[in-house]
Amino acid sequence: MKILLADSGSTKTEWCMIEQDSQGRVAKRVTVHTQGINPVHQDERQVAEIIEQELLPSLGRDAECPTDVFFYGAGCGEMGGELMTTVLRQCLPGAKGRVEVASDLLAAARALCGRHEGVAAILGTGANSCYYNGCDIAMNVPPLGYILGDEGSGAVLGKLLVNALLKGDLPQEMLKEFYEETQTDYLYIINKVYRQPLANRFLASLAPFVAAHRHVDAVRKLVVGNFTDFIRKNVAKYDRPDLPVNAVGSIAYYFRDELAEALENEGLSIGTVVRAPMDGLVEYHAEKP
Repeated sequence: MKILLADSGSTKTEWCMIEQDSQGRVAKRVTVHTQGINPVHQDERQVAEIIEQELLPSLGRDAECPTDVFFYGAGCGEMGGELMTTVLRQCLPGAKGRVEVASDLLAAARALCGRHEGVAAILGTGANSCYYNGCDIAMNVPPLGYILGDEGSGAVLGKLLVNALLKGDLPQEMLKEFYEETQTDYLYIINKVYRQPLANRFLASLAPFVAAHRHVDAVRKLVVGNFTDFIRKNVAKYDRPDLPVNAVGSIAYYFRDELAEALENEGLSIGTVVRAPMDGLVEYHAEKP
């Protein structure tokens, strides 16, 4: 039995073909990376070209006849899901089993919680969370994006950093160091945030500077405060303090200690934290329900 899995963002898609033996164990695993796929921003032709030109040649003979296909990604709501399902069936005509398209949030929940209930979160460039009942997302507080929400995300962390630096809430020498290390200045930042596209990615790209200066108490408090806002405005709404909070994403992974501190301060506990969901998805789909 062959299963093709995909975890897709707007910039990169990780594909994983797993082959199971007669005992249901993963006997072979092949991983391929292609450019990102988001059916909200790409049409059928563009998505098909990525699959046909980047995925299938890289998989080679391993691309033959996957039994089931599971594609998880941003933009895979009702309309995006229909487009992705159509393209996957066209490009993989040998897939005679299920072709399932679902959100990146469901990918996180399945990867982190398996078939058990839990609270799952995505903490990367953006942020999202849910209460997962072991099968489906049962409750989701809308993240609202980095302008209206996305508390806990890398984009908001970058915004908080720039605000604190430019308003003098961090040591003045740190501002000079920031300009030198990031090769920016005041006008450059204003231009990137207000006049250029993808300001969220630019702000999130400042997270390494935060990580390198977390030993500064004011910076550590900024990180913990970002997570605290995320917990109070999102996680607390699920009203399940008995469940640990699991998270996937680079911000959760590299700031795990600060996330754990914020959760403890709010009477919650930290669960599984991983940088990417694919290993958990392989385990979930290889396991018999």
